[in-house]
Amino acid sequence: MPTKVTIYHNPRCSKSRAALEFLQSHEIDLTVIEYLKDSPDHKTVESILAKLGMKAEQIMRRGDRLFKELGLHKGDPAAAQLIDALVEHPALLERPIVTTDDAAAIGRPLTNVIELIDEL
Repeated sequence: MPTKVTIYHNPRCSKSRAALEFLQSHEIDLTVIEYLKDSPDHKTVESILAKLGMKAEQIMRRGDRLFKELGLHKGDPAAAQLIDALVEHPALLERPIVTTDDAAAIGRPLTNVIELIDEL
């Protein structure tokens, strides 16, 4: 059975566009989710985290002004609070993220996506 590949894509991001171009050039059966328009739900974010083997704060754009405005830089917010913030404010999601059936990679740098696809 072929592996399902999904990219959480922001067309305004050069890194995201580069990852999408790479995937398309390799004729991979691909689902493109523009996550700013179609925000992943709590369960999807948890699935992405599990595939990445990361915690929520590791896939957040911590330098983003919104991260600070929401006070997420203060103290030690619970994982559920951070996931809720990602669902509510998908712009905080690091980009792009490419997932397969059982693994994922953040596409910064693009070599992370290349390595993920090479394992298929």
